[in-house]
Amino acid sequence: MHAAERERLIVEAMRPNGFVSYRDLEGMLDASPATIRRDLSRLEETGQIVRVHGGAKLPEGEGARPGPLQLAGTPFDQAITQNLAAKLTIGRTAAALVQPGEGVMIDGGTTTLQMCPHLEGLDCQVLTNSLHIVTALLPQAGTRILVPSGTVFREQNIILAAAGEESMPRFHAPKLFMGAAAIGPQGVMQADVVLVAAERRLIDRAEEVILLVDSTKFRTQSGTIVCGLDEVDTVITDALPPQMEEVLLAAGVRVMIAS
Repeated sequence: MHAAERERLIVEAMRPNGFVSYRDLEGMLDASPATIRRDLSRLEETGQIVRVHGGAKLPEGEGARPGPLQLAGTPFDQAITQNLAAKLTIGRTAAALVQPGEGVMIDGGTTTLQMCPHLEGLDCQVLTNSLHIVTALLPQAGTRILVPSGTVFREQNIILAAAGEESMPRFHAPKLFMGAAAIGPQGVMQADVVLVAAERRLIDRAEEVILLVDSTKFRTQSGTIVCGLDEVDTVITDALPPQMEEVLLAAGVRVMIAS
């Protein structure tokens, strides 16, 4: 990633809340701490940011982005109708990996949402940042639901914390089920840098990362990298391009084809 691209991402990460922490930048950027410090120094010299203890903030008067909080990418209400049959099958296959009474993390998304009906009766504990998933799980009397603190982004109905803010409850869940905007040899990608920071928090807590993506996500390879393929344990999809099968297997990723 070029310096100009890193600097753009750093400034964009500050827009929602006016601040970003060093920890979030290290998780978000494919760069060393020394490189990130140099990027921040250049941005400060040009007046775009102000370095503070623990991270950096926007200059006084620039603050957070005005208007309703929105994320880049396809709005949830539109995405939920796309490739729905495949997502239903993937969700059912993923839910079969959850053990009775187990604690799991489920990241917000239109594919991960399809797991919810199949968790009925497992009496599991679910940590999620998605209000859609919360709503789907509420009728299940035996399912315990935990949510992080933060701000609700209405278009995706997702809870995201301010950068640098510890928002997760003290909860151990070895499995993380997450979606993606795209996946390729470069890794797992999302359309919005704010989502990247939130998903890095979940990945850092997980012992096993399980990615739920329909086959169209292998054809779009643009966005900000959330993690490399070496951090993914399992990919569940409805179909897989032959070239990506080789890439995933070489990275040690287990592939499950939902049918």
